[in-house]
Amino acid sequence: MERNRELKPAHIAIIMDGNGRWAKARGLPRAAGHRAGVEALRRTVRAAGDQGIEWLTVYAFSSENWSRPKAEVSDLMGLLKLFIRRDLAEIHQAGVRVRMIGERDSLAPDIRALVDEAETLTAANSAMNLVIAFNYGARDEIARAARLVAEAAAAGTLDPAEITPESFGQFLDTRLIPDPDLVVRTSGELRLSNFLLWQAAYSELVFLPCYWPDFGAGELAEAIERFRSRERRFGGVVPRDVAL
Repeated sequence: MERNRELKPAHIAIIMDGNGRWAKARGLPRAAGHRAGVEALRRTVRAAGDQGIEWLTVYAFSSENWSRPKAEVSDLMGLLKLFIRRDLAEIHQAGVRVRMIGERDSLAPDIRALVDEAETLTAANSAMNLVIAFNYGARDEIARAARLVAEAAAAGTLDPAEITPESFGQFLDTRLIPDPDLVVRTSGELRLSNFLLWQAAYSELVFLPCYWPDFGAGELAEAIERFRSRERRFGGVVPRDVAL
């Protein structure tokens, strides 16, 4: 079947996997892989903008990553700070709006302040949206949303009989953010790892063998090309090309 060659996903979400294995293959410490991963993120944000992608969500740090060695966690926190401090001005100048999803209350004050600064500074931008999933886990997100729904029902502001998937979605971290059309994972692993489980219900999934530090414009273009080859039916019979 001939597909629309202009079709592209409006929202791409990426599981940035393989930093440690990339470093190990080169005889380098894991920290070097994470630093190379930041460079790959920088390339990918630019490439997504060049491709006209409206939304880019990246899985930067999961709620399970706290179980990693303290030194590695500290290094990852430092890289987030570095990325925001070094690249925020460029991102802002390019018209990118930055948002964060994930549990914020337990974050260190300096991390939370940087995130708040990035969101506030770029709030009026509209060229592209960069969503950073940080201290994020899909099950945690759904559980937090369920607590909010329960509180609203207990307070009498929400009728439980009127809860729908659409209304429940308004309690998630991703309210006002469209569901991803395409979820990409690097490193060859074939799983979602607790990432956007609710939102990815009808996403196309593309798994690439390259480690995240090797990801760039070419790999992004390959993922989009694979997306174009899919038929999206959303549970129906007739394909629907909704991401134009």
